Amino acid sequence: MAKDISNSIEATAKTIAAASAERFGALGRSRIVVAIAGAPGSGKSTLAEQAVDLLQRQHGRRAALFPMDGYHYDDAVLEAMGRRPFKGAIDTFDAHGLRHMLARLKANEDDLIAVPVFDRSIEIARAGGRLIPQSTEIIVCEGNYLLARQAPWDRLKPIFDLTIFVDVDVETLRHRLQERWRGFGLDPQEIAKKVEENDLPNGIFIMSNSAEPDLRVNNGA
Repeated sequence: MAKDISNSIEATAKTIAAASAERFGALGRSRIVVAIAGAPGSGKSTLAEQAVDLLQRQHGRRAALFPMDGYHYDDAVLEAMGRRPFKGAIDTFDAHGLRHMLARLKANEDDLIAVPVFDRSIEIARAGGRLIPQSTEIIVCEGNYLLARQAPWDRLKPIFDLTIFVDVDVETLRHRLQERWRGFGLDPQEIAKKVEENDLPNGIFIMSNSAEPDLRVNNGA
């Protein structure tokens, strides 16, 4: 049974960082990989960024962020699939590519590994957008479907040394997703379409179809 913790985002990030540092020490390896999963708008990206910072500043660990979003299919591929309007759904990501990269990162056999990073300003993943050196001790991977129970995503969970899920209620998700698209200058009709027909259904799917994590945190405040 996962432990359930509810608090402010700062305190929650501290909880995640402390749990990650503790797991690193307990396992006695040169590197561990931590998963932070949750719906779009749950705050998992912010929590992951803060946790990485805290791991370095307060716990003295070399940590790096690895977002799942770099494995979005390109828009041209989605157009050919007829899935461009549903970008962000579980079938619009390269699950196998992500799994192989996670395995490569965990094996830690290379002096430097380049990972893709999603650029939200242009809605496209940039290859080699971030470099993770061999000296990195804790990799924090964040993304929507990291704990999804359906194949082939169910092959990810065994790779992780610590799994965390960010819980948020549906109405809070709706508000945050609306604000996110408002920040990109979309009009109310476009926002409603994106949120109600894509982002929110994806979020509800994630909350209903993710495996039980080691730790649950509530970021609904």
